[in-house]
Amino acid sequence: MSRLNGTLFVPVVLVAALGVAPASVGTAAPGSPGIDQQYLPASKSGLLTSRTTESKVWATVQRQGGLGEIFYPTIGGPSARALTFVVTTRGGVQRSRVRTEQLDGLRFRQTFDGAGWRLTANYTTDPGRSSVLVDLHFAGGRAFGLYAVYDPALGNSRGGDEGRTDGGALVASDGGVSSALVGDFAATSSGFAGVSDGHTDLRDGRMDWHYRSAGAGNLVQTAQLRGGHSVLALSFAGSPTAALGTARQSLRAGFPRVARDYAYGWKRYLAGLSDPPRVLRDAAQRQLYRTSALVLAAAEDKTHRGAYVAAPASPWAFGTDDPSGPYHLVWSRDLYQIATGLLAAGDRAGARRALDFLFDVQQKPDGSFPQNSQLDGTPVWGGLQLDEVALPIVLAYQAGSPHWSGVKKAADFLVSYPGAPFTPQERWENQSGYSPNTIATAIAGLVCAASIASSHGDRASADRYLRTADSWRAALKSWTVTTNGPYSSKPYFLRLTKDGKPNAGTTYNIGDSGPIGVDQRKVVDPGFLDLVRLGVLPPSDTDIVNSLTVVDKQLGVATPRGFFWHRASFDGFGEQLDGSQWEYNEPDGSLVSRGRAWPLLTGERGEYEIAAGDLRAARERLATMARATGPGGMLPEQVWDRTAPAGRPGFEPGTPTFSATPLTWTHAQYLRLARNLQEGRITEQPDVVADRYLG
Repeated sequence: MSRLNGTLFVPVVLVAALGVAPASVGTAAPGSPGIDQQYLPASKSGLLTSRTTESKVWATVQRQGGLGEIFYPTIGGPSARALTFVVTTRGGVQRSRVRTEQLDGLRFRQTFDGAGWRLTANYTTDPGRSSVLVDLHFAGGRAFGLYAVYDPALGNSRGGDEGRTDGGALVASDGGVSSALVGDFAATSSGFAGVSDGHTDLRDGRMDWHYRSAGAGNLVQTAQLRGGHSVLALSFAGSPTAALGTARQSLRAGFPRVARDYAYGWKRYLAGLSDPPRVLRDAAQRQLYRTSALVLAAAEDKTHRGAYVAAPASPWAFGTDDPSGPYHLVWSRDLYQIATGLLAAGDRAGARRALDFLFDVQQKPDGSFPQNSQLDGTPVWGGLQLDEVALPIVLAYQAGSPHWSGVKKAADFLVSYPGAPFTPQERWENQSGYSPNTIATAIAGLVCAASIASSHGDRASADRYLRTADSWRAALKSWTVTTNGPYSSKPYFLRLTKDGKPNAGTTYNIGDSGPIGVDQRKVVDPGFLDLVRLGVLPPSDTDIVNSLTVVDKQLGVATPRGFFWHRASFDGFGEQLDGSQWEYNEPDGSLVSRGRAWPLLTGERGEYEIAAGDLRAARERLATMARATGPGGMLPEQVWDRTAPAGRPGFEPGTPTFSATPLTWTHAQYLRLARNLQEGRITEQPDVVADRYLG
């Protein structure tokens, strides 16, 4: 795959399609179970779902063309791996340019341009049903054929799907989940991936296989379209019969009406938000602001309200997870970020639902929060991160919905946890220690909890929380600021210390294939900025200011699209040097992968600059984030830096990597930065914390 002037070029199969008699009609496909395929690259160009809760389907748009993972019945797991399109002619395999456009709301159109043909695909979901509709216009003449290739992953499992042709439609099922692909088809086939599927069949220039059914396995279904104009409906339900009925109802409603109703739902949502900030000075920034609000709203599950996922993607090796991986889970840290983004946009109801989910569904009996959970609150990973315990308290204070019982349990957990504020994991999840970022959230959380306790007449708890917060603030720098580190003759914040002794040369392994035995004084990150954002330290604090100089030199990345930062020294959480995917099982010290730059850190820096009174610099951060979008206006987790494979086509510094896109945290940060710029202050900063420590 390569990129030229922002347009993707992908191979499109071009094979002879005319004049071939059907083969294997009525027989079952051979080759069970087929080859296992991981989920598609996580760099999506769009996310679709209706505003309604009746339609429990989400679809992603692939940067390479077509639809990627399609989620049903929750956003916690895909029920389809892909729906793609293949063009055929006598000329063999060729390449096609793919251009993605965002239309009104969360609607997207893709245009495929080949040699002598063009295919336009408009995507929408049906607000009244769990259906995805695709409106196809093909121009190229009789020499070309057009196929839809559908790869189900029903019930969040890539294996075990069985399918057949039923009345000219393609149906599939796996346990209690079924799908139906319906359209005006000239021919159909169900086969097994890599053995008897459409992609394999079409390599020789003919659609020879017309298998009536395929047993349980890695099912792939193929439909030959009649060309010209056609509409496809891909629907999901609990049985094949119900899925077929749903698809046919959506087709009878018609694509224009369904798309109009879909767009109207999101238009109404946007109309209910706050007016966009006037600081959004150009059309691209205003568009990204609207898109960011829509992406956050679309990331909420429709069964488990208030459960917002981290991203509708499975990046890198996580794409091999079956069922799908951690980005489809709910993390209390990400949910705090999302909720503050919703508050910035004016969606107070959505933020309240997130808060209710945190305390009514996700919180554990001991007052802590799981590292992550399923949409129903069931814990998944077993880690403990004290910032994930503290941030829900801060959100409760900010949202004006105290949840006093849950807040008290969380605050009591923080003050009584052995060794706190030492945390078993900090916000990047692969290290334990005394983290400035975690300590900032814990202090803010306890001060907010004290305020809520006082309002409920629990003066004893309030005093306990404040004493603990004050003691942690007093000891903060003795735990985390080095005065003899190698990066500056002045004191600076470390990412963390393992022992609370920042002048000691204590070593630890970085993780994620990073180096082993690194002196903790050589490891920095920008996470200390939360000390300013949350009101624990002033922006003028000399150690904060000097630490900015250190992280700019150690972690800063200048690109043609603006200035970005890596998340930490020696970070290995990102693609390998040749651009291939990150692998979670790479041993420490292998140095095979590199974490790239994170646009959300650009937003965090902008918030600091607002606190410091430098609005001009903060406006540039906002513009930089807008320039980091990929096709379809989606903000990524990471952008390419200047290490390899920078310089090769498709790897321009400052453009999205193959990391999770859209990342809800990044979109939330953009909304917050825009709103804070408009207000000239950090709107999510708890005033009770700032009043206590900043006067």
